[in-house]
Amino acid sequence: MTTLPGTHESYWMDTVPPTPHPVLDGDVEVDVAVVGGGIAGLCTAWELARAGRSVAVLEADRVAAGTTGYTTAKLSALHGLVYARLRRTHGVEGARLYARSQQEAVEHVAEVSAELGIDCDLERVPAYSYVESADRVDQVRAEVDAAREAGLPASFTTDTGLPFDVAGAVRVTGQAQFHPRKYLLALVADLLDRGGQVYERARVVGLDEGSPCRVTAENGATVTARDIVVATHYPVFDRALMFSRLEPHRELVVAGPLPADRAPGGAYLTSEQNTRSVRTAPLDEGRRLLIVTGEVFKPGTGDTEESYLRLAEWARERFGVEEITHRWAAQDNHTTDRVPYVGLFHPGTRHVWVATGYGAWGMSNGVMSGRLLASLITGGSAPWAELYDPRRLRGLRDAPAFFKLQASVARHFIGDRVATTHVDSVDEIPPGSGAVVRVHGRRCAVYRDDSGGVHAVSARCTHLGCIVAFNAAEEAWECPCHGSRFGVDGRVVHGPATRPLEPVDVDRPR
Repeated sequence: MTTLPGTHESYWMDTVPPTPHPVLDGDVEVDVAVVGGGIAGLCTAWELARAGRSVAVLEADRVAAGTTGYTTAKLSALHGLVYARLRRTHGVEGARLYARSQQEAVEHVAEVSAELGIDCDLERVPAYSYVESADRVDQVRAEVDAAREAGLPASFTTDTGLPFDVAGAVRVTGQAQFHPRKYLLALVADLLDRGGQVYERARVVGLDEGSPCRVTAENGATVTARDIVVATHYPVFDRALMFSRLEPHRELVVAGPLPADRAPGGAYLTSEQNTRSVRTAPLDEGRRLLIVTGEVFKPGTGDTEESYLRLAEWARERFGVEEITHRWAAQDNHTTDRVPYVGLFHPGTRHVWVATGYGAWGMSNGVMSGRLLASLITGGSAPWAELYDPRRLRGLRDAPAFFKLQASVARHFIGDRVATTHVDSVDEIPPGSGAVVRVHGRRCAVYRDDSGGVHAVSARCTHLGCIVAFNAAEEAWECPCHGSRFGVDGRVVHGPATRPLEPVDVDRPR
């Protein structure tokens, strides 16, 4: 079995312990119910409470501990090489609105941190999107031109502060990085002071869009509200058919200490080498923590263990990191037109809202979503509301991405059912490993723990029935179609699934 470097935990989770909140054990009535306690949900709830609305947050696990707790926490309006594409697909004005909404989110975090006295390691740094290949320099120059036209202080450079040469980079000043849990848990504390309610271990499984609306937790408790916000990263309700417009991606993160005088002074990203993202965080006297992200893959595909090792080796080769202290994984969803969905959930609703599809830029987009949704729910407006509207139709422009996504889902939905498994029986699964095995004519997801005990569940994802695959590095079952993740015992770790995988007795024929 491969020995992976570092503690299998996010640095953000490791350095700030959870702050438990009560379970929802009775019925509640509020103005707004926010489903999901990540950055989008918490920012939305806080903005609404500040506007005088009564709010309840319902989180399936712990607040700021899901996707938000496993981010790289860059807070930037420079999202790779995005502005040249936005100018083509959404026009010059669309690109400008995107840039303005994202930069205002960056500034909003700085303003709120100062207002509430939040010590969240906030640092203002330049952001870079770079390439090492000379044949991609023209793309960088085009991005500089588009980002400038969109209103950002962008420039072309080959001097980045990285310890290796680049062929070219977009540089945008005035960006930021921070400790997301320190910031969000301070927002939660202020939300509670303003009369907000926060419930954990409150997985929502039902939504009634009546007047008023109502959500139901898996224990039967309900929250009744005029408005509902679904901020569960991947929407847990499919009535808007968003599963046909969202593609999940997962990427790995490794982190290790670096002498402060060798730390690059900025936030960096390249799409080359299957993505490499770099930033540092304050650690202790004379040292900073280097955080490297990359090795992008779809959940349920690829060799995650080998990907971790490649990422760690890249950090050692490029930065001289001697020890990897932490490793974790992040997950996000891309929309077919690469612009998030933030607004009314579907054309038939007036009081159910959604925020999703951040494409690996959840920090600025989560803050932007909170401000936008709070404004819309309280009767206000924002100039970029139409840009992010989930009900938008892009027609032929989105068609190639849409059909590519559906082809991928169909390939897994059909192909994974007819493909042979890599083991023929449960007995072939070694300790600490898992595999999908056909048992008594049924595909089962079987994990054998280190002591030899067998844990078997149905291999059919409870979202839409795709066959899960085993992620050995994280010891989890993952759905390659829509990104649901499950523990080895079948419990839901990550939606859109809301029901666990069904237990299976592999010793008893059906």
